[in-house]
Amino acid sequence: MSMNLNRATILGNLTRDPEVRTTPNGKSVATFGVATNESWNDASGQKQERVEFHNVVAWGKLAEICGQYLTKGRKVYVEGRLQTREWEGQDGNKRQRTEIVADNVIMLDRPTGAGSGAPRGDRQARPADSSAAGEGEIRVEDIPF
Repeated sequence: MSMNLNRATILGNLTRDPEVRTTPNGKSVATFGVATNESWNDASGQKQERVEFHNVVAWGKLAEICGQYLTKGRKVYVEGRLQTREWEGQDGNKRQRTEIVADNVIMLDRPTGAGSGAPRGDRQARPADSSAAGEGEIRVEDIPF
């Protein structure tokens, strides 16, 4: 018996607003980027830092929620699995991209600025009780759809 596990868990900041599209069969898909920072002291004691950029894809209702509530700079926790896509570019060369296909996204900070808390766009989906979700946290399972 062989065991396999494909899990990815990141906590970072959105590098851009989610882009939400609808597939030809009517399913919503959102793509967005998340940056994570790693810092350490090298052998000479100097602080070093590296930023890693992750591509995230969400499908269905989760995609719609991401499109409504996430904006560039927000801190998010993402759980999902790694998946690599391959395609041929317009120049004829093969391309590939490894993405995190999200099955859980949790916003960890409060939105800032005028009109904060309202969904982007014309959609009016809201959490059932945002105060029950904790300190500015909106959990996907608390959103009523």
